Amino acid sequence: MADETPNGAAGAATGATAQLSINRIYLKDASFEAPGAPQVFAEQGQPQLQLNLSQKVSTVAENAYEVVLTVTVTCTLNEKTAYLAEVQQAGLFGATGFDPQGLEAVLSTYCPNSLFPYARQAVSDMVQAGGFPPLFLQPINFDQLYAEQLRRRESAGAAGAGADAAVGNA
Repeated sequence: MADETPNGAAGAATGATAQLSINRIYLKDASFEAPGAPQVFAEQGQPQLQLNLSQKVSTVAENAYEVVLTVTVTCTLNEKTAYLAEVQQAGLFGATGFDPQGLEAVLSTYCPNSLFPYARQAVSDMVQAGGFPPLFLQPINFDQLYAEQLRRRESAGAAGAGADAAVGNA
C-alpha cells in the first residue's frame, strides 16, 4: 500500500517520497500570422479550425525536466488561411522518487495539463490582437491522450513481435 498514489494507482511512485514540483512556467516561443489580411476581414463564410498539439520532454539536470507543449491553431476561410497561431508553452519541473513508468506518465499528463491553460490564453490573446473574434480552446484530456499513446505503442510492439515471429518461422 505504501507505493500507491493518492488516486489509488500503484506503481507511479516508489514509495511516499515521490515529489513533483513546478519550478517555472514560461512562454518559449509564440507566433501569429494573418497572411490574407486585410482582405480576409471582408470574406464571408464559415471558418474552419484545425488544432495540433505536440509535446517534447527534455532533461535539463538531474531530476529536472523541461516540458514544451506546442499548440498550433490554423483557421481557414474559403480554403485560404485566415490566421495561424502557434505557442510553445514550457515549464521546468522537478521530479524525484518516481519509477521510470511513473515519471513518463507524470511528464506526459500532469505537466501538459499544467501548461495548457497558459498556452490557451496566449493563443486567445494573439487571435484577438490579430483582429479576429475570440477563440476559446476547449480543455484537453491529456490523460486520455497518453493512454491512447500507450495503446498504439503496445499494438505497434505486438505487430513488430508478430513480424519477428513470422520471420523466425520461415
